[in-house]
Amino acid sequence: MNTILVTGATGFLGGAVTVNLLKKRENNRLLLLVRGDSPSEGLTRLQGNLAKFGVDASLLNTLTAENILIGDLAEPERFTDDARLDAVTHVMNCAAVASFGTNPYIWKVNVEGTFQFARRMSLVSGLKRFIHVGTAMSCAPEANTLVTESELNTLRDQHIVEYTWSKATVEKMMTESLPNLPLVIARPSIVVGHSDHGCTPSPSIFWVFRMALTLGKFMCELEDRIDVVPVDYCADALELLLTAENVDKSIIHISAGLHSSVTFAEIDKAMAKASGQIPVAETYQKVNYRELAESKKSFSSLFGPCNERIVLRAMNLYGHFSKLNVVFSNDKLLELGMPPSSKFTDYLHRCVTSTKDATIAELMEVDFK
Repeated sequence: MNTILVTGATGFLGGAVTVNLLKKRENNRLLLLVRGDSPSEGLTRLQGNLAKFGVDASLLNTLTAENILIGDLAEPERFTDDARLDAVTHVMNCAAVASFGTNPYIWKVNVEGTFQFARRMSLVSGLKRFIHVGTAMSCAPEANTLVTESELNTLRDQHIVEYTWSKATVEKMMTESLPNLPLVIARPSIVVGHSDHGCTPSPSIFWVFRMALTLGKFMCELEDRIDVVPVDYCADALELLLTAENVDKSIIHISAGLHSSVTFAEIDKAMAKASGQIPVAETYQKVNYRELAESKKSFSSLFGPCNERIVLRAMNLYGHFSKLNVVFSNDKLLELGMPPSSKFTDYLHRCVTSTKDATIAELMEVDFK
């Protein structure tokens, strides 16, 4: 039986992974790193997050305080001396400050704390695999390309946000400084929604599409492609990588690839159909940031009560990503037997339904914490 340590189980992707592992608990012992003052408090937070994925209460109640390792990657020294770590056979490291804001903990958690944690786990003699979840954007991709799974060397000025730079940095540190760590770097592309539950688990990034199409203008062309996968597909892929044989111990994309990536025009049509509106294609304008800023007086009427400065900053950041027009190769994952992802447009209607009563300002809070 494997003993699997999951970090980030109270988050979006980590929660989806934990749901998968919990359903196969007869084959796994689970140890879940959770922030909190006590195991019972951590368990309550964890169960609340997993419930968003539609998990039955009877299954949630199989988790106990014994499954909880209280700790925080911001302060790894507070949990890395726990003797239970020495029995871990597999690590699924999903924890991170996944913010496109200026959160001061980005570097402390994503680089310093993550590296200290990985170094501690590299000393565990029975550790078979350490899956580190990064982001496909860590490679600072060149626009209009099919991005392959090979890049570890980037510079700070190539990165639009501190988050992707932090992920790239810790990947390089672990690869170069921890030769005994059985490291696999998994880089998901853009994770949006859930195939069955829409944005109920998290509205992360979905609001960007809603915002741009509501405004009728953005920094990309409608024919530009974007590589989006649902969180449950990403979790399934991570579960496969955890124990699959012959896994390339370097970088593996979890992405839509050429088969399942979609254009913004396709998203526009699917969004209009789901919301009962007319596609914006005929009136859509590709604009620059200055032109977006000129529209700020209309933000409150279009998006609901909002902070215009934060909305503009979000538009600038996500606008740069949107106009990259990149697709991430998923050849390695497919070779391991993983089926292609569903398309974003296949389940987008569930994202629309699950967010219809929320304002854009409310939805975007998760990405600017």
